[in-house]
Amino acid sequence: MAAYALFDNIEVSDPDKLAEYASRVRAVVESYGGAYRAVGGQVDVLEGTAMLGYPVLIEFPDLQTAHQWYDSSDYRELKALRQAGSRANAIIFETAPSDLLNA
Repeated sequence: MAAYALFDNIEVSDPDKLAEYASRVRAVVESYGGAYRAVGGQVDVLEGTAMLGYPVLIEFPDLQTAHQWYDSSDYRELKALRQAGSRANAIIFETAPSDLLNA
């Protein structure tokens, strides 16, 4: 089942580091079968109080591959660069079988 990495970019403290990260990360994501599904844009809260700053959603073939990417030596340097230049929340989640998806 597909899995997703969701990053909520809350604050950018070093735009140059984040720009370098952005220029290099796509190739690493794609090498693990990942594909960007959403990057930024307007966020409207419909229910509750959660507010995303600048969301990024990446789809992977499965949960294991998503974790392999995030924990890989290929991504390690880029992850440190992103973390040094910004503050974010990040989660990885797997889609679950659901009648809602098959309707």
